[in-house]
Amino acid sequence: MSAQEPIRIAVVGHTNAGKTSLLRTLTRRVDFGEVSRQPGTTRHVEAIELRVDGRAAVRFLDTPGLEDAVALREHIDGFDARGELTPPERIRRFLAGPEAHGVFEQEAKVLRALLEVDAAFLVIDAREPVLPKFRAEIELLGACARPLLPVLNFLRGAGSREGAWKELLSAYGLHVVVRFDAAAPFVGAERELYRDLATLLRERRPQLDRIAAFLDAESARRREAAGERIAELLVDAAAMRRTASAVEFQIESSRERLIAALRKALFDKAQRCASDLLALYGFRENDADEAPLTLVEGRWTMDFFHPEALKHAGILLGKGVAVGAAVGVVADLALAGLSLGAGAALGGAIGGALSQGFGPLGRKLANKLRDVHELTVEDSVLVVLAAWQLKLLRALEQRGHAAVDRIAAGAPADELEGARRPLAELVRAAQPARSHPDWDSETRLRWREAPQRRDVVLRVAQQVPAAIQALENAGPGAA
Repeated sequence: MSAQEPIRIAVVGHTNAGKTSLLRTLTRRVDFGEVSRQPGTTRHVEAIELRVDGRAAVRFLDTPGLEDAVALREHIDGFDARGELTPPERIRRFLAGPEAHGVFEQEAKVLRALLEVDAAFLVIDAREPVLPKFRAEIELLGACARPLLPVLNFLRGAGSREGAWKELLSAYGLHVVVRFDAAAPFVGAERELYRDLATLLRERRPQLDRIAAFLDAESARRREAAGERIAELLVDAAAMRRTASAVEFQIESSRERLIAALRKALFDKAQRCASDLLALYGFRENDADEAPLTLVEGRWTMDFFHPEALKHAGILLGKGVAVGAAVGVVADLALAGLSLGAGAALGGAIGGALSQGFGPLGRKLANKLRDVHELTVEDSVLVVLAAWQLKLLRALEQRGHAAVDRIAAGAPADELEGARRPLAELVRAAQPARSHPDWDSETRLRWREAPQRRDVVLRVAQQVPAAIQALENAGPGAA
């Protein structure tokens, strides 16, 4: 077979072991097949390809679950009472008989596929007890004389029997075993899967090494694109500005409408960024926690308006790395600052502070003469906004496409302290946008990005890896 042809791999195993789940994660196709906790979901052999540099590198065959391996093994053994046939010959004799289209139809589909591939992944739910039926399955699959690479799945679940499974597999000569959780993959597990497969398919090693290298590079590109998208959000948010006359601002109901409109506009920007991150990592929007607000129901919540989160961010910014001053809602009155005294009531959500700087002095003087007030998004909100997006990014990087639970959107306040400097650097890098309200992508009907804005976005994006690392070190799972 040409080295340019896709490697053919059958994904086999007991019913409900997670075969389709594994393939969703390996191919990043959340819509492939059907994943369910009900047994026997896959009833036919389905093919899916992993493409590398635009070409099919691996062709996977998702097979039905083996349902009655014990009875089938006894049936096949009956073909060769005198022991004259090799194991593959016995399998082929069974496939030529009527039972392969009757009582053992599901098992026949699996064995027929296995005879046509280069190798197979034997997917095992490590939570299952080691029962006789599994020994029968291993014997049947081994009889097809194709390299088998056991994949221990769902290792993070309670009650994993990893040790017992490894002992059984070793008894059948299967010493190379991959630890892979399709719902929450281990770091580097995908790369190791292909490198371990190369020990079984030595003639395809160069091709498998290229696949592993491609996946590493793809992961780096994905994180870089995600970081740039978060940077765009921060620059966009820092550039946001709403103006109102003094008369409008003195009327409480009018002032509240202005603040609510700015708050909603920022919220919508954050939700669009979250949707873009979900799409970048191959997930659907409704794969994340439902928001408690009806306007974004079914989408991932950015509760960066929560008073506790903002209070924590205010403390964070006050520890020697502050890039802004106040936590609360304030309006810029040209050369002076007027506190609205609404910080507590509004959860410190939207506002601006004189010390943050709102652009050239000339604009402030003009506003003073015109008696115009401005509302902007303050730094503490930007810190919490960045932390929420980075938390989502981390969750997506650690999530398999087999997961059926929704992506949790817990508050990141407890993690902010350990990441305070990198988060502050993110916000500091976005500060030039405060002098450019035209950098807000929603300010014009036909918006075209200025080169200077792109430079600032890239500078902010350069700070993202350090912030991600800091959050990882400060997170609940950190060592």
